[in-house]
Amino acid sequence: MTSAKVKEVSADRELKRQSAINMVRSLLPIIGLIAVYIVFNILTKGNMWTSRKLILNQVYVVLISAVGVFFIMSMGGLDFSQGSILGIASIVVCKLSGVNMILAVIGGIVAGAAIGAFNGYFYVNRKIKSFIVTICTMFLFRGFIKYMASNSPVAASMKVYDYDTTKVKLGITLTVLIISFIVFRFTKFGIHLKAIGAGEKATKFAGVKTDKMKFLIYVLAGAITGLAAFVNIVKNGSATANVGNQLETQILIALVLGGMPISGGAKVRFENIIVGSLLYIVLNNGLIMMGLSTQTMQLIQGIIFLIFVAIFADRQSLSVIK
Repeated sequence: MTSAKVKEVSADRELKRQSAINMVRSLLPIIGLIAVYIVFNILTKGNMWTSRKLILNQVYVVLISAVGVFFIMSMGGLDFSQGSILGIASIVVCKLSGVNMILAVIGGIVAGAAIGAFNGYFYVNRKIKSFIVTICTMFLFRGFIKYMASNSPVAASMKVYDYDTTKVKLGITLTVLIISFIVFRFTKFGIHLKAIGAGEKATKFAGVKTDKMKFLIYVLAGAITGLAAFVNIVKNGSATANVGNQLETQILIALVLGGMPISGGAKVRFENIIVGSLLYIVLNNGLIMMGLSTQTMQLIQGIIFLIFVAIFADRQSLSVIK
């Protein structure tokens, strides 16, 4: 066998090996979700199954908000301000709910989009790294939330409880997911997002207005979280000083648990959102049902998070996180 033939066979084997690894990686989050659910159902003597409606009720806000962050991470960016966006938008929804419920929904979306535009401006126009911008706005708007709701919770109109039904909350969640899936999978929108994550300069040379798209993605992410704020208020009835606290961490962990590459790019899959969000909520609730302390829960979650990061992180492209 000639050396050229040997190299060809070796390259073919390497390609097959890499394909097998990628397939295992794509299936691992789903397998993990099923395994975690079964294990915790056994450990809690069936309480996980009987509490499925409670678990589903907890996943709505994380799942909706994760869609916007998914778009941001697809292009290689990060957003740590989602909790503050949810908090500000929740207060706006509460304030406007007494006037008109449709106006409250629109107000929440506009408030979220405005903060997203604020993030996008400093990220795109001032060329500040996304994680630095969003960490700053996280603290900035968290301060506003504390100021507006520190003395007492901002209560919504009693009318919001009319919408506290599985039909409404599940309907909003599924609508966001279906529309986002169609746009991401079957339009140039998703192609351009992954292209920016894989290589922004090359994408720009291909004729894509990358700066405009990055700005609009942050606006869109904020608007989606603004809609999640309505679901949050429907569920809770008021906005406290801690509303949205740690949401950005929950979203990041959920996406990584779902197999989301931290640096975005071509390996991004829309199902990362759904599987990851469900896995995070099931894991969190399972640990609570077992009666573990907060410290032990954080330790276990941290270990699992590190394991998934080690599996899904693309070390060659981590340096291009924008």
